[in-house]
Amino acid sequence: MILKYDQKKLEKILKIEKHFFQIMKILGLDMNNNNLKKTPKRVAKMFIEELFSGLFIENHPNPSVFENKYRYKQMIIEKNITVYSTCEHHFLPIVGKAHVGYIPNGRVLGLSKINRIVDFYSRMPQVQERLTIQIVDYLKEILLTKNVACIIEAKHLCVNSRGIKDTDSITITTELTGDFQKKSEIRNEFFHQIKFSSS
Repeated sequence: MILKYDQKKLEKILKIEKHFFQIMKILGLDMNNNNLKKTPKRVAKMFIEELFSGLFIENHPNPSVFENKYRYKQMIIEKNITVYSTCEHHFLPIVGKAHVGYIPNGRVLGLSKINRIVDFYSRMPQVQERLTIQIVDYLKEILLTKNVACIIEAKHLCVNSRGIKDTDSITITTELTGDFQKKSEIRNEFFHQIKFSSS
């Protein structure tokens, strides 16, 4: 919800509402239709509060990082994290799953924070390759480890609903760093745990 004192966001909502009204009018839609009257405002609020909330630094997650007191040295995996993003080429949805793993050094992360990190970087106009790298780079930074992996499997509606209209295709991107990249046994274990085949 947009707070009253958040003037910058309110201004953005009003500007987007105004411009989206014009787009709908140019398309020939009847803006006196009861179903359409409030659509520009709904779209504007959705852009700012939901779909593109990752564009605002104040929404960046502040993850709880803990000392690895148990000296746990095996990989930690959070798989099947829901990804909702928007293709920056056509502003159509990207919907899929992210699988994230890391091998702790001196730090571990609250599990739900991985989901929040994925969601934050997803909530902006994106390309899947960059999204995959951003998730890994941020985890490397806060966990002080080079051993991070992320695989995203997603459907792009810019492919599924327009152009080639291939409704069955899925895009897979992979970013493997540290031991996930260098050591085949670690990489294979990660793939096995998330039930992903590299062949």
